[in-house]
Amino acid sequence: MNDIAAFLATSPIFAGFDESELEAVAATLVPKAYSGGATVFRQGDPGSELYFVKSGRVGSFVSMEDGGRRQIYEFFPGRFFGEMAIVGNTPRSATCSAEGDTELLALRARDFFALVKQRPALGVKLLRSMARVMASWIDEASGFLDEMVRWGENARRRAVADELTGLFNRRFLEESVRLRFARSAQAAGSSPCSLLMLDVDRFHAYNDAYGMKSGDSIIASLGDVFGKITAEGDTAARLAGDEFAFFLPSAGIDEAASFAERIRAAAAGSDLEFVSEKTAETVNLRLTVSIGVAAFPKHADAPDKLFASSDRALFRAKENGRNRVALAPE
Repeated sequence: MNDIAAFLATSPIFAGFDESELEAVAATLVPKAYSGGATVFRQGDPGSELYFVKSGRVGSFVSMEDGGRRQIYEFFPGRFFGEMAIVGNTPRSATCSAEGDTELLALRARDFFALVKQRPALGVKLLRSMARVMASWIDEASGFLDEMVRWGENARRRAVADELTGLFNRRFLEESVRLRFARSAQAAGSSPCSLLMLDVDRFHAYNDAYGMKSGDSIIASLGDVFGKITAEGDTAARLAGDEFAFFLPSAGIDEAASFAERIRAAAAGSDLEFVSEKTAETVNLRLTVSIGVAAFPKHADAPDKLFASSDRALFRAKENGRNRVALAPE
């Protein structure tokens, strides 16, 4: 028995194959060597080869919507991959790369079908054995797939959420406002919506006094306060630094102003506790915020104008003494 046939005899795929059958299959296989990190094939490539791993390991990766990639499986000696290129003549469903120096045995589609033509019973036996082994991998593979689903859900959340506060980010907020205006343009009526812009009063002084990490603790605590007070269907977002925004897709100016006052009071009434980065002492702090409010169609007729109007209202709140709510000028 030659070297390749002897290797096949150790693989569960070929359990029950006699020596002549192993040698017949071995005669069709082409050895291929890959160094660590080398790509065997890429997701979406056309394929015409099935691979058996003789030594080393091969990782299988899929491309994600955010441009990254995620490992979904790992093939070690005795296992096979790329079978759909032969069975279904389909493009590669994942990218496969060598993890360290790896030796593969390639079975080309034309050689497989030639083997089937010459020895039909052997071809059927090989396919049945592969199907049996693949079925035994289902539970193992499901763990990778479950992890991939969880990773995808987390990735989608990360794409729209602010990491420090858990609130939505600027990208999500801007898209929410844009979509709301698009729906309003298609509808017969012009139902109101409102945008609130918020700054923490004299926040830079807290950073200077307690340190940047302590400032992050303040922002994270405020994010928790704001998230709890925001109603379902409304959007609370952190824009950057100490800047927050709230989008109320169904609220007019009066309702938005009332909500803004609730936010201001909640911030002023929160007793924030954190450890000073500079002194390592526990600090209890009460702070204040300034909020600007603008509404469609009262103050703006387009998304960019709504942002500009609420920003001007915020500037007015700070100019008039801070710790207050101001409406956009009409």
